[in-house]
Amino acid sequence: MKIVRFIVDSIKEICKGGLPYYAWVGFLLFLIILGAWGYYHEFTRELGPESLEQHIIWPIYIGNFAFFVGVAAAAVLLVIPAYVYHFQAIKEIAIYGEIMAFSAIVMVLGSIMVDVGRADRFWHLLPFLGGILNLPASMLSWDVVVLNGYMILNIVIAIYLIYKGYTGEHPNKKFYIPLILLSIPFAISIHTVTAFIFNGLGGRPYWNSAILAPRFLASAFCSGPSLMIIALQIIRRYGGIKVQDVALFKIAEIMAYAMFFNLFLFGAEVFKEYYTGSVHMAPMEYLMQGLHGHNKMVPWIWTAITLDITAFLIFISLRNIRSIKLLNIGCVLIFIAVWIEKGHAFITPGFIPGVLGEIHEYTPNLVEMIVSLGVFALGLLLFTIFSKLVIGIETGRLKYNKETN
Repeated sequence: MKIVRFIVDSIKEICKGGLPYYAWVGFLLFLIILGAWGYYHEFTRELGPESLEQHIIWPIYIGNFAFFVGVAAAAVLLVIPAYVYHFQAIKEIAIYGEIMAFSAIVMVLGSIMVDVGRADRFWHLLPFLGGILNLPASMLSWDVVVLNGYMILNIVIAIYLIYKGYTGEHPNKKFYIPLILLSIPFAISIHTVTAFIFNGLGGRPYWNSAILAPRFLASAFCSGPSLMIIALQIIRRYGGIKVQDVALFKIAEIMAYAMFFNLFLFGAEVFKEYYTGSVHMAPMEYLMQGLHGHNKMVPWIWTAITLDITAFLIFISLRNIRSIKLLNIGCVLIFIAVWIEKGHAFITPGFIPGVLGEIHEYTPNLVEMIVSLGVFALGLLLFTIFSKLVIGIETGRLKYNKETN
């Protein structure tokens, strides 16, 4: 059967490669094993990360969760130009966006799992196993629906296109185009619902903002494409795949607009807090300048702001200076900046001050960072494996041979 040959040949293709490929996969596997050890260390304690206490209940994992949701949602920046506006240079590489979206959702679910600690308790969300999804009241339940729906859409699209490329058959547009178009509202919804989880908490004024959802989307359209641009260049160099510079710079152009709105919306939040000067500005004050001698977050946010502005200026200059090196520098800067502002610098201030006015600062410990790296490595490994299959299809190494059947 074709499907059996496809599976066997795909496994063979994944196992083939040169020294750089084996070194990269081995490095990722090492990080995954190290992360699994860290997770086991926390799991056996049954109390979660050691660095947490009763006032701050969400560690770096929840920040990573919010960040990786944005990376997944950013696949829409390839889908819309490719399939709505038929930009051919981007359509040629759009499948890598689907693969990255799936890989990022796996990182999202991994971040949630290591934060929950007891992964066996996930069944409480699964109705067919006796759990209660609690729709439509629970935002967490909506997040479960849209995240898993988006993950299924992207993996179905990717595997279908890979399989059709393997058999040499033309994909049925009536099947996969509707799925691709459906993934656009799903991409918007996964980050919107994630934002609603935070801004629906009326007792946390730092998160309780009506513009949180557009802020999340604007930052997502910066971080996700930056990772995609770098990944596409690696694929072009080591995979021998044609990736046109015009596609990379078109993505960068869209990112520049997103960067502007990200900075604008953050500035609007800062203005609202400082101009009104209400008691609810304490979390913003703690973040931007420190509060009552507590200032661990100040270097983090000002680093992020500096990187944000620098990256924005770099991307603006790309209209006149078509430099791949400059593009890569901007991508690295904006990726780090968004990870800070949507991760550690977003979660921690929401818990400050505590319900009794105390200030308890939080810094991720070594085990938490190791676990986070393990989750990130798992997503990168999946992206590497599926990209290897796409490269095999496009270079002709992975194809259905009728003579062997």
